Amino acid sequence: MKIVTIVGARPQFIKAAAVSRKLREHHTEILVHTGQHYDGNISDIFFDELGIPAPDYNLGIGSGSHGAQTGAMLAEIEKVLLAEKPDRLLVYGDTNSTLAGELAAAKLHIPVAHIEAGLRSFNRRMPEELNRVLTDHISDLLLCPSQTAVDNLAAEGIINGVHLVGDVMFDALMYAVERAKAESRILGKLNLQPQHYLLATVHRAENTDNEKNLRAIFNAFETIDEPIVLPLHPRTAKMLDKFNLKPETNKLKLIDPVGYLDMAVLTQFARMVITDSGGLQKEAYWLGVPCVTLRRDTEWPETVEVGWNVLVGADGEAIVDAVRGFAAPAARPALYGEGGAVLEIMASIG
Repeated sequence: MKIVTIVGARPQFIKAAAVSRKLREHHTEILVHTGQHYDGNISDIFFDELGIPAPDYNLGIGSGSHGAQTGAMLAEIEKVLLAEKPDRLLVYGDTNSTLAGELAAAKLHIPVAHIEAGLRSFNRRMPEELNRVLTDHISDLLLCPSQTAVDNLAAEGIINGVHLVGDVMFDALMYAVERAKAESRILGKLNLQPQHYLLATVHRAENTDNEKNLRAIFNAFETIDEPIVLPLHPRTAKMLDKFNLKPETNKLKLIDPVGYLDMAVLTQFARMVITDSGGLQKEAYWLGVPCVTLRRDTEWPETVEVGWNVLVGADGEAIVDAVRGFAAPAARPALYGEGGAVLEIMASIG
């Protein structure tokens, strides 16, 4: 079977690293990188570190408004599909790359498999939520990471082609943690001691593009009397400059984006994670690190329900209170499988 896989953003590179290795043992894969994440620090390094095959097509779309970016991807992906004539399209997650690939395939009557199907934050103001819903309602093969995701689809009337496969990110994270033991030197480079720093990431438009929210978050960071390591996303750096926000505390270490191996180490040895990322919420959970989420909703509600994640939004006081007082329980159940998601995905694809 010939399968075209669409990737374009950091989380998709990580998932593809786990899936492509096994996929290519049984099928012909054509890998298409849309260029949605075009900065070398958050794109090329993931291909190099995780052994992802070089893309067969790099569309180089880059940034832009949601409509312009999605439209440009749609046009270019359609050209690839017409040239390659695949038996199936494979998409990951909830990005504009995901939606563009899905729409291009649907209009050409190419079946689509969606890895990470069924996630819902129930916040339609998030572009990712719209991408998830639309992608799921077009896909014919829906590969879900959790029973909650399966239930979400059933509530929307989607029951055919739904498979509970577990979370491929767990497979990818365990692989990275094992490799990082020998290869990562990030703690020494940053002069960090395990359990004596916090790891933060801020990149979602609802926080970065809203001056009030961004100020509240960084003011909270300056109030916290612990070292905070923050790999700075290009979008966040741009908006800090635009709003003339210049963090002044020596406790806040702003660093360039890091590769997945270094990020796995920074997460594993942090006392706590503070983030608006979806994937990092899960990674923190799997590594036994309490998480404070800079959002009012999450596509991973199970992490909140079992007490390892707390939602605080961009409320500065709530952020500081959570960092100082939030403690996770002793129990940490296996929410998204215990590995082997890649094998389940292969069985579902056939």
